[in-house]
Amino acid sequence: MAIKKTNKEEILKQSVKRFKLQGYYNTSMADIASSCGILKGSLYHHFKSKDDVGLASLRFIHSYFVDEVYAIAYKDELPAFERIEHYIQKIDDYFLQSEGGCIFGNFALELPKEKEAFREIIREDFDAWVDSLAYMLQSRYAKEEALGMAKEYVALTQGAIMMMNLRQDTTEYLAVGEKIKKLLKD
Repeated sequence: MAIKKTNKEEILKQSVKRFKLQGYYNTSMADIASSCGILKGSLYHHFKSKDDVGLASLRFIHSYFVDEVYAIAYKDELPAFERIEHYIQKIDDYFLQSEGGCIFGNFALELPKEKEAFREIIREDFDAWVDSLAYMLQSRYAKEEALGMAKEYVALTQGAIMMMNLRQDTTEYLAVGEKIKKLLKD
């Protein structure tokens, strides 16, 4: 294998891909190194352990969603329906253009309670997703109703991601996004 130099961000991108496709326990440091085109030992210049890579991968994707997706909800200068359309489109772009589902959902199901550091990041992401969706829904619904709806639709989206990967069919997944948009359509 030709050895190349890589940076931490590239390692995280490759790690996320591997974790999404293979799961946490079925992905080794050697798998990640191979995906990056580096020797396994080179990973240890950036990360102390596989747990460190896993946690950094979750933080990396969480930052992406906070900055690129959830932030859309708070752009009050745009009408709520326009925000929700853009928000759904960004979520669709992510899940339809990458294999393996949602790393947060996958890890939540795979990792035991004892991996509390992982669970904290996963909860933080799901809370940010629910809060941002609820914020947009509050333009039409009472706060508690909007929050309940947001929780329900995040759960529906997670289930639809799983079914999309299982059936290799985007129909049910895309239908959830359309249902969310209808909540704010005039």
